[in-house]
Amino acid sequence: MELLNKYRVYEEFGVKEYWVVSQSDQSILIYTLNDSGKFQPSKIFTHSEKITSSVLPGFELELDDVFEDID
Repeated sequence: MELLNKYRVYEEFGVKEYWVVSQSDQSILIYTLNDSGKFQPSKIFTHSEKITSSVLPGFELELDDVFEDID
């Protein structure tokens, strides 16, 4: 319920990028605001993948680094 509420609020106020991090699945899903003001989901990123941001040029995140200490 909390994720749905944040999704709606962030979309309404024009947040350009919204990352949902799932510790249990060890994954990240990125929503990016499109030209019509609606969020467009990315694919789900998992182990051994690198994520970049459309909002932060040059930013890269290795998923293995994010979840390395989780059993």
